[in-house]
Amino acid sequence: MKYVSTRGDKKSKRLTASQSVLKGIADDGGLYVPRKIPQAFLSPRDLAGFNYNAHALWLMGHYFKSDYTPAELVNCIDSAYNSKNFSSPGIVDVKEVGDAAILELYHGKTLAFKDMALSLLPHLMSAAIKKVKKPKTQIILTATSGDTGVSALEGFKDVAGMKIIVFYPENGVSVIQKQHMITQTGGNLRVVGVRGNFDDAQSEVKRIFLDDRLNKQIEAEGYEFSSANSINTGRLIPQIVYYFYAYSQLVKGGMAADAPVNFMVPTGNFGNILAGYYAKKMGLPINKLVCASNDNKVLFDYFETGVFDSNREFFLTTSPSMDILIPSNFERLVYDLVKPEDGLREMLVKLSGKQKFNMPVPKDFVGYYADEAEVRAEIKKVFDRHGYLIDPHTAVAHISHEKYGARVGEKNVIVSTASPFKFAKTVMSAISEKYDGYDDFALLEQMAELTNSAVPAPLAGLKNKDVLHPDVVDIGGMKDAVLTMI
Repeated sequence: MKYVSTRGDKKSKRLTASQSVLKGIADDGGLYVPRKIPQAFLSPRDLAGFNYNAHALWLMGHYFKSDYTPAELVNCIDSAYNSKNFSSPGIVDVKEVGDAAILELYHGKTLAFKDMALSLLPHLMSAAIKKVKKPKTQIILTATSGDTGVSALEGFKDVAGMKIIVFYPENGVSVIQKQHMITQTGGNLRVVGVRGNFDDAQSEVKRIFLDDRLNKQIEAEGYEFSSANSINTGRLIPQIVYYFYAYSQLVKGGMAADAPVNFMVPTGNFGNILAGYYAKKMGLPINKLVCASNDNKVLFDYFETGVFDSNREFFLTTSPSMDILIPSNFERLVYDLVKPEDGLREMLVKLSGKQKFNMPVPKDFVGYYADEAEVRAEIKKVFDRHGYLIDPHTAVAHISHEKYGARVGEKNVIVSTASPFKFAKTVMSAISEKYDGYDDFALLEQMAELTNSAVPAPLAGLKNKDVLHPDVVDIGGMKDAVLTMI
């Protein structure tokens, strides 16, 4: 298995799995993709007896085994997916709620689905570094719309041979997300707020990656850049695992082993739903991947019209991890669907330059979106009907489930990407006006009482932690922030 850049030609350099993990982004600005999507060689019925770690070893073996040894993969996986890092014995849970199944991906240290890959990525990178003859200190550059930053900081904290700097939109994350980041401890990390939105921060991170002069400067000092964003293959591939795991759990619960399912995926940077697309191409019986968008509905409009146009108004919503107009991983879908002779390179230039373009809509996807009023109403409706709390991102996916409908012979799986505790103010105010006077942290206790549970350990005492990362810069100051850390 080799990896190539989405923007390269047939003569472009092919990397091994470990090289693509360390590199993060290609020198030509493209994203690394596997040269081919492997076919699964076990059925969902066979997989039903596997625990999560066994699923991960089996799945990642398809993509990484030509480079990582089985022993290395076992060590990476067992170091990531264990009771120290995840509160659920199953790592993820699949629960029946009403007429749908909900795939809970938020039982990691930072209560978000990003933990599923970011608990593993540091171990994959550490193993990859050992394969390099003259290893350099990795500078992990990451832009976040909320959850990636927290998960990346936790995953890379005090990891030898690595430093990490996270940029977040100062006014574009929740109070709890921000507090989680700016109080993060660790001797090898820095967090910087940015005056701008996520797209601005992500675009500048990519420019820093491709700055030849800067790269030569840091290389001379023994450093090199890498990424913890979902542009990294070490983020994307592990996310395929939980699609197979969710399906196998449904089979274990009595569903036919070849029954078609639909996954409703709250979508921002397109990495999560792209992993589902890869799972389908590997042979998992997925009928539709339902792309759930909030008011920043650039993807919904594309799936409706075949026109991708990110040059539009940007909205701050209560589902901040989806407040994205230029989804980086969409480039991988464009690469998969468009041949070079049909204008691939021109489309990728337009994608990164916020210019609209037409592209065939794949039959694998369908899109829906929800506005803020619908999100609030859905949170309350699900709680009133089922006694089950969902966060705003999951609410968008739940609305997509209802709009798509329960099709005969098909199971809908709602991908739940964050704990409701991370968005306590939005969730509790949606349930009842009586919670409107509480601040975010007081509402954690109110939510725990309402659900007869404890405040999750990662959030307990968060309000009183010292702010260690107060810096805020303009977009143009991000490069200097990187140099200062180095």
